[in-house]
Amino acid sequence: MTQETTALAHSTVVRVSTERQSQSGNRVRSAARAAADSVPVVRTGPTGITAATPLVMFTSGGQTAFYGDPSPATVRDLVDELEAGTVPTAAADAVTEHDPETASLPVPERGPLSVGRRDVLGPCGWVAPMEPADWAFVSTEQPADAAAEAGLLGRGRGDAAADEPIAEAWETASTTDGDPVVVCNANDASGLSTGDDTLLSGAPMAVLDGIAVVAKQVDADDAVIYVNESQTAVQAYLREAIDAAADMLPVVPQLVAGPDEYRAGEPTAALEALEGADRIEPRLQPPSPAKRGLYGRPTVVHTPRTFAQVQRAVAEPGSLDADAADPGTRIVTVTGDVAAPATVELGSSASLAAACEAVEMDGSFKMACVGGVLGGITRSLGVAPTAQSLRAAGLGTDGVVELFDGDRCAVETAGKRARFASTENSGRCVPGREGTKQLTELLRDVYDGSFETEKIRELARVMRRSSNCQVGAHAPRPVTTAIDEFEPEFRAHTNGRCPSGTCTEKL
Repeated sequence: MTQETTALAHSTVVRVSTERQSQSGNRVRSAARAAADSVPVVRTGPTGITAATPLVMFTSGGQTAFYGDPSPATVRDLVDELEAGTVPTAAADAVTEHDPETASLPVPERGPLSVGRRDVLGPCGWVAPMEPADWAFVSTEQPADAAAEAGLLGRGRGDAAADEPIAEAWETASTTDGDPVVVCNANDASGLSTGDDTLLSGAPMAVLDGIAVVAKQVDADDAVIYVNESQTAVQAYLREAIDAAADMLPVVPQLVAGPDEYRAGEPTAALEALEGADRIEPRLQPPSPAKRGLYGRPTVVHTPRTFAQVQRAVAEPGSLDADAADPGTRIVTVTGDVAAPATVELGSSASLAAACEAVEMDGSFKMACVGGVLGGITRSLGVAPTAQSLRAAGLGTDGVVELFDGDRCAVETAGKRARFASTENSGRCVPGREGTKQLTELLRDVYDGSFETEKIRELARVMRRSSNCQVGAHAPRPVTTAIDEFEPEFRAHTNGRCPSGTCTEKL
């Protein structure tokens, strides 16, 4: 057995958690391998916490010492100590005791890794991503009944069943005439990292296993992973993962790259891209993709986050609370004005504020945008991460929380997102094409002394109700929620004053 095969087969091991393209991670791993004689050195994927990357973990039996971003010289000394029979704990960032055979990253009592839970994210940073021997595949035998019966909801903007019971889409796809196909939509060109990134890098086998579980559930022989064409490193990584797991999966997905465009991540626009359409735009619905999707076939479209939730529900029966309105956990990435972003996992009883404990802000907190680039602006993060609670608060559910400090202007923040929507919408429907332009102009008018609150809100109402695509429907959300929270700032701008002192010219 080589030094970089399986970690779980050894009671004493050095794990280096890092992104594959990280130069510092490669240097640290090389130093560890050079120093190790008998102890395996295993590269794992990211944990989701980027503040201490690369993260080196020294494990023996049921004890692990964590060292964030150590120098190669330090790593060599620590490996020597581990090989001498002692876990190097003296200068560790954290030390934890755990089951010696755990397949999930042991959670320290303090630090960013202690924030939230490690259920779906459990293998990330702990298990070798490309080593099938470290994974317990469930798609060969187990049905997806646990996920269906618990009422698991789709996760993420790219999911055709986002915030809706996924079992309904499965039932439609399996009972509709035609050969079903399963699509994993991993193309998100928003510029904001999501939990999908962490899962694809840290636990690709779980995602692949989840895809196969759903394919079996709907009796599909074909599956596709749809990624962004600009992410060549991700494509190469996924090809390697698919090849490594091919013999373990009943359904092996194809990898297809789509346009580096925000609109191309919408579920039905993804189908247009997969079919090779020249113009990428969302389809009119109904029918849903589950009834008529890729090349007219019944199609199930989920994100990597959803497939990972399905895999865990099948692997661990009873892990989902069937009585919960939003069973399972939610993966949340905290970014914005922070020293380093962090991806954490929250249970339904937690609050978004808990996720923020995993990051350090550059300044004092002023507001947050919750739910992606077209999420809602809020002053308070005391809301549960469930779909129902987020919608009730007027926020988005896409699993991204952007934190903004006191130097940020609410008017400018809302205006930039309206302008983003005006350039990124597909142009297919009038509310999306013209409404986003009108919304942007109404915000520009604020800088000229005109703040037509009722006109903005009426336009927003029309766009939400009549837009064909998500861009048009969600574009007003940052604007109306920013007005709700910071109306005095908008009125100050009509008088030529930016309370934050950051606006120097019209949007």
